[in-house]
Amino acid sequence: MGSVGIEVNPIPKPFDGSDIDFGAEISGINAENLDDHTFEIIRSALYEHSVVVLKNQAGLSSAAQFELTRRFDPAASGLYSHGKNIDKRSVLHKDLTTVPSLRQVQVIGHGHVPEYEGLTNLNLTHPHHRTFHKHPIPVEEDRDFTHFYRWHIDSAMYALDPPKVTSLFAARVPKGRRQTVRYDDGTGDELDVPLGTTAFISGYRMYDLLSDEDKAWVRDSWVEYAAHPYIWMSQCKARSNGLGLFSDGLELSEDKLPPVEDDKVRRYPMVWKNPETEKLALMVYPTPVRKIVKGDGTVVDDLKEVRETLYHLQRPAISPQFVYPHDWAEGDLVLFHNHGVMHSIVGAFAEGEVRLFRQCNMAASEPPKGP
Repeated sequence: MGSVGIEVNPIPKPFDGSDIDFGAEISGINAENLDDHTFEIIRSALYEHSVVVLKNQAGLSSAAQFELTRRFDPAASGLYSHGKNIDKRSVLHKDLTTVPSLRQVQVIGHGHVPEYEGLTNLNLTHPHHRTFHKHPIPVEEDRDFTHFYRWHIDSAMYALDPPKVTSLFAARVPKGRRQTVRYDDGTGDELDVPLGTTAFISGYRMYDLLSDEDKAWVRDSWVEYAAHPYIWMSQCKARSNGLGLFSDGLELSEDKLPPVEDDKVRRYPMVWKNPETEKLALMVYPTPVRKIVKGDGTVVDDLKEVRETLYHLQRPAISPQFVYPHDWAEGDLVLFHNHGVMHSIVGAFAEGEVRLFRQCNMAASEPPKGP
């Protein structure tokens, strides 16, 4: 892409039958020290390919990871996507450990880590679907089979806008076995994945798969997210394929939430436009959605109907051939356009298997752009 020694190539198809149309690997870059020209190569690749993998970045500092991530939205306040503090009632509270010197960087993973990034005696827990799904994989099958945990957009979806870009750095990766993701949604769909993969799907493909009729109405429609959504849904249970929640009346009522400020409730278009390519992506985070507001003024606020409507729109795009399950190697730095792809944690680790990652993102300086 016009720079000596730097190459941008499409990600190889991860398995026979894969039909992914996004993702790129960039070689010849040291992310610890980036000049403006090299950053522009990364930025251009990210908005074109949605997910960018920089291999062989072992030793990358938290400060360099933060600085690279920040450059995608220099006007952002620098606040982590979920704010300064995560309420203990939130479903996210147990999954994140903040790097003391950089509040925008979180340590995530699984297993015991004696010391890392100024933190000591870490006992990390990889989110396991049995804590969130209504119908988890039986314990005796847990080593070989798993579920997508939750298809999501990185965002608080209350008070703060979704980060434009998230970066994930792999410091330590367990190797040697794979798991089969079972969808368990009546389709019989399964996907063989590396242990502890991060799975990605394209919002652009999700939009392209819609009928012309559905494309027309989602382009003019909005969704409203619940206030304090990760507390609101803390008692709910998810579908086995990770795409949304069951409607069992378990959402917390407003009197059981922190005070709600209406100007902090997030309302976004269902379709978001890529700022560089102008392609359209269907980008709705299904678990925290509370209402759909159609272009003709129709408000859908029956929660079961909202969820069933979104499921109808989104399920085709998580079919196995459209999923990119990244096969992590130590030193991988993955950047993804959080306004164009959704992703899911995957997998279940055995005792002694240690996974150590850093995640960095910042609440955006502006809301996503609609069509």
